[in-house]
Amino acid sequence: MKLLSKIYTVAVIVLIGLVVHSCANKGQGPTGGAKDETPPKVTKTTPLNGALNFKKKEIVIHFDENISIEKASDNVLISPPQLRQPEVKGNARIVTVQFEEDLVDSTTYTINFGNAIVDLNEKNPLKNYRFSFSTGNEIDTLQISGKVINAADLNPLSGVVVGIYKVDDERGFFMKPFMRIGRTDENGNFVIDNIKAGTYKVYALGDSNKDFFFQPGEGLAFTDSVFTPTFRIEEMMDTVWLDSLTIDSIRTYNGTRFLPNDLLLQFFKEEKKRQYLVKTERMQEHSFKMFFNTALAELPEIKPINFDWIDRHILQQSANRDTLTYWLTDSAVIKTDTLDMVVTYMKTDSLFNLVPQTDTLSVFMRKPKTGGRGKKATTPAPVQAYKFSTNASGSFDVYNPVFFKFDAPVSAFDLTKIQLAEKVDSTFRPLQYSWVAHDSTDMVYALKYKWEPEKSYELNVDSAAFKSIYNLVSDKYKGQIKIKSLDEYSSLKFSTEVFDSLVVFQLLDTKDNVLQTKPAVKNGTLFEYLKPGDFYVRAFIDRNRNGKWDTGNIETRTQPEQVYYYHKKLTLRANWEFEEKWNITELPLLKQKPAELIKDGSKNSK
Repeated sequence: MKLLSKIYTVAVIVLIGLVVHSCANKGQGPTGGAKDETPPKVTKTTPLNGALNFKKKEIVIHFDENISIEKASDNVLISPPQLRQPEVKGNARIVTVQFEEDLVDSTTYTINFGNAIVDLNEKNPLKNYRFSFSTGNEIDTLQISGKVINAADLNPLSGVVVGIYKVDDERGFFMKPFMRIGRTDENGNFVIDNIKAGTYKVYALGDSNKDFFFQPGEGLAFTDSVFTPTFRIEEMMDTVWLDSLTIDSIRTYNGTRFLPNDLLLQFFKEEKKRQYLVKTERMQEHSFKMFFNTALAELPEIKPINFDWIDRHILQQSANRDTLTYWLTDSAVIKTDTLDMVVTYMKTDSLFNLVPQTDTLSVFMRKPKTGGRGKKATTPAPVQAYKFSTNASGSFDVYNPVFFKFDAPVSAFDLTKIQLAEKVDSTFRPLQYSWVAHDSTDMVYALKYKWEPEKSYELNVDSAAFKSIYNLVSDKYKGQIKIKSLDEYSSLKFSTEVFDSLVVFQLLDTKDNVLQTKPAVKNGTLFEYLKPGDFYVRAFIDRNRNGKWDTGNIETRTQPEQVYYYHKKLTLRANWEFEEKWNITELPLLKQKPAELIKDGSKNSK
């Protein structure tokens, strides 16, 4: 009895200890395990991956855990391409692919799932899982691979379709879908699988309407050579890891290398752009605007319906002729709330031809917003003077002119009422300057003078120096100008190791934007008066010597002008000149662009 009593007492004490320990840790809660980072694994497929003589339209793939399908239309790619996309579904541990088109006899089909298959909870993707089968007695196994970059800035392009045609198919790219396709990943890399032996042309396509062949206006790339896919068996190495940081061993084995595996396609959009009227707008009563998608070859014909404007308007065209502003000069027309008109303009049709388009438009004046419920709109105060602004300031760049920007076209100016003077001690010495129209709008003018560093100037504009097309005159203006010291600037001189008169240099900021463009000169191209900071340099080969980068042309098989990047960032300091000789072809093209500038350029290219 005593022994049983002791055993009972010990058991009670242990039980109490466990309860106390449990209570003491009640706030801690379950700690859980390591985060699941393992993608789903395939356990079974129907048919087998690589099956022959498969005629059914449904593929079933089983996994070791519950899965879901993410953005099937963006991720899943079928080769040869399907105009009616298969239905891809995920349910529990099963993915099904249901073809909507009849399968072609003696053809190898490839389903590339991209990153569509993910586990249900953690969304870990099974990256680039491929499933292949053949409707005939053999499965094609060759492949080609490479990279697609934007020809203008060498950025990789994701989501671009890359496809092949037989070498003797001269017009296939313009008339029918690719034979086989792949799609670029986030780094611009692509693989086209399961190719039949033969010789092929390779193209890339920004396939906006998903018909898998070229339509005018779509971005593209092509190679000047044709390719015969092949392979070789060679010794390869595979790294075995103990964990994410520690290498266990390096395994050597004989593997298959498919060739070519280094195709480089430089993607571009042709200069052609669709032309159409984007919108009309009347933000102020004395003018209205027409916005077009691209530069106009000829002006639209406007026939007013409820107003007369013969000799009662002035046309202002933007620099690239895609925006037209009509300034109204008749008070009756200005006071008309809605201007009705018939407009005939040239518009691009489905075949990319320009054809006349006639629209009846009502251009209305936007009314001011009311001040609240029940309150009337405040009537704008009448304009009393012709307004303009300048960039004159107390810290002025030595290379800048003084710009005058007006809020309506200028009809007349009196230069005797514009005085520029240099401050000498306590007096001002009058100066002679040049006065030029900065563009064709009659709304921006430039006062130009060869400024001297660290000098002070005064700009005086008398009243009524400028007169608008509405007979308003300007108020007087006075501005002080202090020119910066040359010690505040940097300069940069670039030259090629072997001079080439076709080279054009471009100075870039840290966001890859062009700041200046200058042609190569024998003693070095000089970029002056740069503010200290970080810069980059690229160059292009100006084949036609027009001073700008030109895209390619698919009909003439003309590649875009070649672009190169200087491989390092340039950090310029004040009162310092950097000089560099550059061998623009020393580094392979894909190793030239500084890593900090590289980004997926797809949004602006396709």
